[in-house]
Amino acid sequence: MAVAVYVLRSRRTGRRYVGITNNLNRRLREHAARKSKAGQLLPGIHVIYTEQFPAHAAARDREKFLKSGQGREWLDDLENRMWPACGG
Repeated sequence: MAVAVYVLRSRRTGRRYVGITNNLNRRLREHAARKSKAGQLLPGIHVIYTEQFPAHAAARDREKFLKSGQGREWLDDLENRMWPACGG
């Protein structure tokens, strides 16, 4: 069974949430319906990153990394490459 690691960002607060699930579509619906802690804490969420793994252990290791200081820096760099700041 495939396991997904995903990262959400709140459009309103700018906060990020890193999670893991075996059913990404269901989990995103739960977040959007605010049936989960992240959905309640992060209004107006959108997906900024997903990654699939064949086993839970590998996905859990990646989730732990993305929640670490180095992982947060990696996500910052990823977002900066995806949406570079507009000069003006």
